[in-house]
Amino acid sequence: MIDRYSHPEISAIWELENKFKIWTDIEIYACEARANRGEVPKEDLETIKQKAKFNVEEILEIESKVHHDVIAYLTNLNSYIGPAGRHVHFGLTSSDVGDTALCVQMVQAMDLLIQRTETLLETTKQKAKEYKDLPCIGRSHGIHAEPMTLGLKFALFYAEMTRNLERMKDAREQVAVGKLSGAVGTYSNIDLEIEEYVLNKLGLKVDPIATQVISRDRHAFYMSVLGVVAASLDRMATEIRLLQKTEGREVEEPFAKGQKGSSAMPHKRNPVVCERISGISRVIRSNVNVGLQNVGLWHERDISHSSAERIVLPDSTIALDYILEKMNFVLKGLHVYPDATERTLNVTRGLIFSQKVLLWLIEKGGITREDAYLIVQENAMAVWADQSKNLRDLLKQDPRCSAILKDSDLDEIFQIKPYLERIPLIFKRLGITD
Repeated sequence: MIDRYSHPEISAIWELENKFKIWTDIEIYACEARANRGEVPKEDLETIKQKAKFNVEEILEIESKVHHDVIAYLTNLNSYIGPAGRHVHFGLTSSDVGDTALCVQMVQAMDLLIQRTETLLETTKQKAKEYKDLPCIGRSHGIHAEPMTLGLKFALFYAEMTRNLERMKDAREQVAVGKLSGAVGTYSNIDLEIEEYVLNKLGLKVDPIATQVISRDRHAFYMSVLGVVAASLDRMATEIRLLQKTEGREVEEPFAKGQKGSSAMPHKRNPVVCERISGISRVIRSNVNVGLQNVGLWHERDISHSSAERIVLPDSTIALDYILEKMNFVLKGLHVYPDATERTLNVTRGLIFSQKVLLWLIEKGGITREDAYLIVQENAMAVWADQSKNLRDLLKQDPRCSAILKDSDLDEIFQIKPYLERIPLIFKRLGITD
């Protein structure tokens, strides 16, 4: 991922320095396990532990000649260890080290992403509580529907991100495995006890069965979860972008002092951070397909997955970390304009109360739903057609309606408060309490 969209902590997980460090840990732990079995002399183990080190630049120089990264690494490592290095990588294959280390990196990355998500969840919950009772218009198809509250939108985001947090934990568990089972997973040159020792040291579980590689359905699930979380962030960002449109401007992402929105138009305050979140989310979701394509490898292993993973796993985790942080930034500094939400509620001049009128006509008048619908719709269409008209006045003038509903009935119908009475129950179900 380019530096522009990267945070140092998660980027460091995918640096070669960290990867080779994990490789070194695996090799040392394997030597420890063999020493415990009497297969490696204690003095050789001490030499390995004291002298095992690597140099990234030297490894890359060797790899440019041998064209194999694990061989290049082992050559470099053993140049520092000396003769005791004959015990290193004994009975292992490249994927034992590479696949296990990759799972460690994926766990490390997910741990950071989970922290980011927990922070965002807390911010989202606070916004839901803060705007729990602020009326705003709800929309379907982009068209005004019925009143709701702004807090309900944040509560929806909170519930979705809570599910995402559980998905992320599941994905972490799926990839928190390793394998040291040899060339095609048969343990032909290594004992299961050694694998168990090493993986326990790394904080991983043993993959019950693997080929030369850990099956990529685990990685595909991990990538899919990253894609779902990114999709949720896009949903949140898109909602803010829509609410920031000039016609309503009910909310607005932070706009810093000195910030400029356009090289041509000085008045512009654009939702650029939310647009960035939406854009980067597309990249993450596109990468999910690569994870799915990597599941089907030839027989016990090929390396068609390897080159792709070197790109999509770092890029997707780093990018998701970035947009999680940016969404938290947007929500914490979000500008909310209650006067605009109130003004927007009245844009359609009473049309948002049409269902209440419909139901009251049916209940009080004893007429069919079709007849009631016709009365309300005909008057509603007249309001749409003429900006000077409002639904309540037209209904009062319509004898079909006035014969059933009194002025006091209409007074009661055309109130926002009844629409919001059950929202506290929704918050209670979500566990969002004052």
